Amino acid sequence: VERANNSVYGLASAVLTHDLDIAMKMSQQLRAGSVWVNCYDIFATQAPFGGYKQSGTGRELGEYGLQQYSEVKTVTIRLSSKNS
Repeated sequence: VERANNSVYGLASAVLTHDLDIAMKMSQQLRAGSVWVNCYDIFATQAPFGGYKQSGTGRELGEYGLQQYSEVKTVTIRLSSKNS
């Protein structure tokens, strides 16, 4: 993990193991936008894609990818009692 994280890039990484506990621990520790366990280069359109560090900012795909195109707004309207 230390060797993998000792890079200015962090687009993706892969872990090969039969131990789910090791896979989860390494996935949390790796500084990469995508971590594949026992596979590589598999994408789901609903999952965000993007890197850490100098591998880019922001995310593509999924709900996170849409956030850069939207703004959150709160609208509060007081209605008269006859309309409720």
